[in-house]
Amino acid sequence: MRFVFFALFCSLASLVHANEEAAARFNALMADDALRQQAYAAGQERIVLCGHCHGSDGNSKREHIPNLAGQNPRYLFSSFEKFADGQRSDYVMSQLAQILSLEERVNIAVYFSQQRVKPKAHKVDPALSLKGAAVFRNTCIACHGAHAQGQESAPRLAGQPAEYLQRTLSRFRDKDPSRAGSPMLPIAAILSEQDITAVAAYLSQLSGTAQ
Repeated sequence: MRFVFFALFCSLASLVHANEEAAARFNALMADDALRQQAYAAGQERIVLCGHCHGSDGNSKREHIPNLAGQNPRYLFSSFEKFADGQRSDYVMSQLAQILSLEERVNIAVYFSQQRVKPKAHKVDPALSLKGAAVFRNTCIACHGAHAQGQESAPRLAGQPAEYLQRTLSRFRDKDPSRAGSPMLPIAAILSEQDITAVAAYLSQLSGTAQ
């Protein structure tokens, strides 16, 4: 039993050290324009696998997969690290994150963060959009920003595919085990199915900039 606890302690200590090292390297890169541009170029060469689902410019090819374009680079990097260390789980992303080096994950985050989001053009019922705007103002602005552009600790929602947003919010509301510990759980719990449909429709049309 003592050996099990010792092994677990060593594993956790190693994970914390790896996370701290990753954050330190990323912060150093983001503070240096020349290094950041080098990372962008390197990331552009390494996003072949990512592009199959997320698009070479970070705009998703499938409605149930998120856009990575325009996301805050630190948010992208942090999310990638959570897949790499097992805090988040996804069949594809968990495997991909583990075969890429730390440097490659940093470079990819930098590259996608500098792409422009291209919301998909589709008709949205004006009444549904107005309801979604109200839900967003009352529920989401504090973390995701007035124009849903996101920040370091919360993802950009503007321009995301409506299907992806609906699926994700529903998973939070239904307390999907893979989302355990997320601050979104109590927020999504108060949303009705109509609220989720409306806010997803509204956000899918946003550019993420002030109008």
